Amino acid sequence: MRPSDIRIVFMGTPDFAVPSLEILYNQGFSIVSVVTATDKLGGRGKNQWIASPVKKFAAAHGIPVLQPKNLKAKTFIEDLKRLQADLQIVVAFRMLPEVVWDMPALGTYNLHGSLLPAYRGAAPIHWAVIRGEQETGLTTFKLQHAIDTGSILMQRKVAIDPQDTTGSLYERMKTIGAEVVLDTVKTICRGNFQLQPQNEQNASHAPKIYTEDAEIDFNQTAMQVYNFVRGMSPVPGAWTMIDGKVLKCYFVERADSGAKLYPGEIDTDQRTYLRIGTNHGAVQLTDVQLEGKRRMDIRTFLNGYTIKVLKTSKANGPS
Repeated sequence: MRPSDIRIVFMGTPDFAVPSLEILYNQGFSIVSVVTATDKLGGRGKNQWIASPVKKFAAAHGIPVLQPKNLKAKTFIEDLKRLQADLQIVVAFRMLPEVVWDMPALGTYNLHGSLLPAYRGAAPIHWAVIRGEQETGLTTFKLQHAIDTGSILMQRKVAIDPQDTTGSLYERMKTIGAEVVLDTVKTICRGNFQLQPQNEQNASHAPKIYTEDAEIDFNQTAMQVYNFVRGMSPVPGAWTMIDGKVLKCYFVERADSGAKLYPGEIDTDQRTYLRIGTNHGAVQLTDVQLEGKRRMDIRTFLNGYTIKVLKTSKANGPS
């Protein structure tokens, strides 16, 4: 089957999905439509309609776009059927109802940002970094009822550097992910492949992360705090309370030498460094953002702000 012979509907919303759509388009596959999120109000004053990155790519290349609010709506299902797609590719989109994922003859395949069955869920890249993993990967699998449980077609391993944040790993994985999607579609076109069921005994989960989940627990070890901050960077951003204000921390270094600090206790010369104790060692903040201010390096922050109380809101030990 030639690329132009297979009719593909591509489903995705954020910038993570764009390289996958782009590589299929550039390779000559027939993208008969893109399904993406509805436009959102944003920009200065929240009064501009902002299209998703996937919609912007589709519009720039003349690809028809569908933006259903309800994936079970009769009008959307009818529109989808009229496209007569052979295959649906999903990258960073919503959970699909069976009437949608079961529609095309060749099935619906999803790209997931982990080596399934590890880190099933909405935030696999975040949790792999938070847990201090040295390796993660990408998986394409055929959709079925339970989320992220379908049989696997293809996997690609990706090393996690000790200095990686979720942001840097995300950027690397979206490019590698596009290559995996292309290989997946080519394999499906050839028709000579076997799907591998997931081993449920090896399953782990990566639930969605909210801002309240990103508060730093200094009762953990310095290594755990280091990984947590990397995993929350840049979004939603790990945070703690200093002087009653939210201080986001985008990167820290482990500082195992120096004064013995209680968990949450602060040591700073108010000019060049700011260390916070953990239950084993300390971390040194390097990249921060105080509420209402811009993101800055620690020297710039201390140059414009004097810390009044030398402990975080959750500090242990003597007052």
